[in-house]
Amino acid sequence: MSNRRTFAIISHPDAGKTTLTEKLLLSGGAIHLAGEVKARGQARRARSDWMKIEQQRGISVTSSVMTFAREFDGQGEITFNLLDTPGHEDFSEDTYRTLTAVDSAVMVIDAAKGIEPQTRKLFEVCRMRNVPIITFINKVDREGRPGFELLDEVADALALDVSPQGWPLGMGGLFQGVLDFSTGAVARPEGPSREFLGTREADAPIPAELAEEIELAQGGYPEFDEVAYRSGDLTPVYWGSALKNFGVEELIGAIARHAPPPRPQPADGGAIGPERPDVTGFIFKVQANMDPQHRDRIAFMRMVSGTFRRGMKLVPSGLGKPIAVHSPILFFAQDRELADTAEAGDIIGIPNHGTLRVGDSLSERNDVRFTGLPNFAPEILRRVALVDPTKTKQLRKALDDLSEEGVIQVFYPEIGAQWIVGVVGQLQLEVLVSRLEAEYKVAAMLEPSPFATARWIKGPVEAQEAFAGFNRANLARDRDGDMVFMAKSPWDIGYQQEKNPELTFSATKER
Repeated sequence: MSNRRTFAIISHPDAGKTTLTEKLLLSGGAIHLAGEVKARGQARRARSDWMKIEQQRGISVTSSVMTFAREFDGQGEITFNLLDTPGHEDFSEDTYRTLTAVDSAVMVIDAAKGIEPQTRKLFEVCRMRNVPIITFINKVDREGRPGFELLDEVADALALDVSPQGWPLGMGGLFQGVLDFSTGAVARPEGPSREFLGTREADAPIPAELAEEIELAQGGYPEFDEVAYRSGDLTPVYWGSALKNFGVEELIGAIARHAPPPRPQPADGGAIGPERPDVTGFIFKVQANMDPQHRDRIAFMRMVSGTFRRGMKLVPSGLGKPIAVHSPILFFAQDRELADTAEAGDIIGIPNHGTLRVGDSLSERNDVRFTGLPNFAPEILRRVALVDPTKTKQLRKALDDLSEEGVIQVFYPEIGAQWIVGVVGQLQLEVLVSRLEAEYKVAAMLEPSPFATARWIKGPVEAQEAFAGFNRANLARDRDGDMVFMAKSPWDIGYQQEKNPELTFSATKER
């Protein structure tokens, strides 16, 4: 177990996350050609952005898994499970669930822009779960803000101790390389493209104008402390340019040396650690139609404990009866391989036909329920109108599939025939329309809904029934059949809460 590193890369859009992902895969041998992550056609075998809308808009809208392994001196072979997360602000829900499945994160910051809103949001999710963070300040080969200004912003905005592990020798037109504090070597730009080609200059002379700031960077900030890092109180900071290969080796080395191996995961009866002998895990993502030719449906399971073997029977908490897992998948970039075994920390894909859902716990004895994978109240609600009314059945199937994945939530009103979809962000609506057409051959339009938000109703059955008697026009059922109050405004929620003190109007629903 100690040789597993399961981590995510978090960033604001355009900070360079996809490029860094590609360079990490390249250094681990998972891909063999720079540009494959962004390539088109047949060469796109190793991409993390594979959906049509992602290709068109150049953003990640799903979370992908990529596994690769590398040898490190003194540590043997380390297996990396890299979970690529949507950087776009409209995908906080899918991203949140992905971050429940990792043990650490790499935060990518653009040297010219510093901390941006999405970075802060994703950081807060990591903080909620005490996920330790390594910071990578990217694009130092371009004009950027002063190094101390960037460090102090990370420290102040995120309330973290920062520990720089190197220093850029100039930025933009004055860029002369990156100094590694641990070795004293400088990675130099080479060739007409001024990228790092592997030449490190040991005991390199430091330009006089930079000597003072390097001394201050080394002496003015806390030394790296692994305990403080793993408890989420300190972030080591690396500098580089993913595009030009600077800092990538230092970063992957830091993940191998310092990032935690599989950590205990919260469950109903107390946290479950990786040393538990029987197999346990939870589904944090479901993805339909990764291969449109086969209409496949993959549930992504984070292994929490035990050694999984192909063909094993596991019991999903939502089902109660065992299922045999005959064709589990490991993801090597965009290639897939059958997994004969998997250990705690690994992510395996389980093909299924709608049996497994986000939030399901799987175990050999059906005695585990992992917690902390909520649904969030949607912030945008729309009615779905079919262009061709004869496709009602296909639409119902598509909406159920996509709600299982967490792309949308679907609500079936108690009164009225038009179904309502709810999303956290606007872009999810574009993804919905795009995928309905591309994957289900259903043309649909989204129309305004009279409702602003939704709340799950919890409380005594009699109180729920009495409330329903007076408010049926504002009630719907979600995909699980649970009662949902469709509110026309936040004031509505407060008013109903006051009138019905024995009921709870909840903005989240634990899966």
